[in-house]
Amino acid sequence: QVQLVESGGGLVQAGGSLRLSCRASGRTFSRYAMGWFRQAPGKERELVAAITAGSRTYYAESVKSRFTISRDNAKNTVYLQMNSLKSEDTAVYYCATYSKDYYYTDLRPEYWGQGTQVTVSS
Repeated sequence: QVQLVESGGGLVQAGGSLRLSCRASGRTFSRYAMGWFRQAPGKERELVAAITAGSRTYYAESVKSRFTISRDNAKNTVYLQMNSLKSEDTAVYYCATYSKDYYYTDLRPEYWGQGTQVTVSS
């Protein structure tokens, strides 16, 4: 059974930084693409960033140059470093894993974490 457990959310002032972590278990982590999504109140869930098994990365335009996704296969963990946070980054952030080692826009995640709240105060 695949499990994804996020951590690292919290309250931060605008302009600050947070690093989210997501530890995966239940299958060989290194073989699969991973992603971070977010959902703000009243809005649809959206992709923030994705990383393939080969560590190729993809970002939403709204977070490019501010957020960095990375993975540590030895620790079965994917990270999201968030810098220069804005109030509009406030959302529940979800970790997800795909059924493939690659990523493309229409590929849907296979498993989801429970989410971690990020609140950016202005």
